[in-house]
Amino acid sequence: MTHLGRVVMTAVAAAAVAVIPAAPAHARAACAGASALPQQSRLAKVRAATLCLINAERRERGLPPLRADRRLSRAATRHSRRMVRLRFFDHVGPRGLTMAQRVEAAGYTGWRRLGENIAWGSGSRSVPARIVADWMRSPGHRRTILDARLREIGIGVARGAPQPVGGLPAATYTTNFGAR
Repeated sequence: MTHLGRVVMTAVAAAAVAVIPAAPAHARAACAGASALPQQSRLAKVRAATLCLINAERRERGLPPLRADRRLSRAATRHSRRMVRLRFFDHVGPRGLTMAQRVEAAGYTGWRRLGENIAWGSGSRSVPARIVADWMRSPGHRRTILDARLREIGIGVARGAPQPVGGLPAATYTTNFGAR
């Protein structure tokens, strides 16, 4: 099986879901910055809250927490920024660059398994609690988050959206998951 054949890739447009409750109150309370607007907060705080919320979901199901990996974070951040700058929303870039190629270019080599979730939202739909809650309601994204074989994560958040949002503040998220 090729590297690409083992890659788990899923996507969600957080803003496309009509009525979305936030993450459970206990998770929001335990994760500082879970309701932080990326447009008004330091992105490091938003990334930390996103990791905390994802690990809370894993912990609730008896799974080990994901460890932050700087190489996966670099790839995720670059992808989020690129989606905003080039106005696209996909796992494959306009020039055909795949998630596997992006993480390897960022130095994350020798992997056995990869996964990726992407999302974007505007206003209150751009906060970490909302993004993670959206992912947990989507079977494919939930499966990636709760995959016990995945052990490391990189989180990239960029201010802005891959499409016009009528002047509303927005944020675009990429999470790259890996196992080596």
